[in-house]
Amino acid sequence: MIYDLTEHARKSLRKRPTIQMGWIERVLAEPERVEPDRFDLELEHRLRSIPEYEGCALRVIVKKQTNPIRAITCYFDRKMRGQL
Repeated sequence: MIYDLTEHARKSLRKRPTIQMGWIERVLAEPERVEPDRFDLELEHRLRSIPEYEGCALRVIVKKQTNPIRAITCYFDRKMRGQL
């Protein structure tokens, strides 16, 4: 999958070195759940559990109307643990 990372997403990855690029790619390509953003209709939240990280849910927020798709930020969503 072709995608782009915003500077904010790059900073998020530096702050969270446990997140692997392969996991982000997996979430982007095969999300288990997709949610609209509550405030910005151009944004979409994609989530997927990461078995290699104790099944925690990785949330990647993307701007879906761009080409290539643009990842805005990513983080492990503790509230979603065990829900995917």
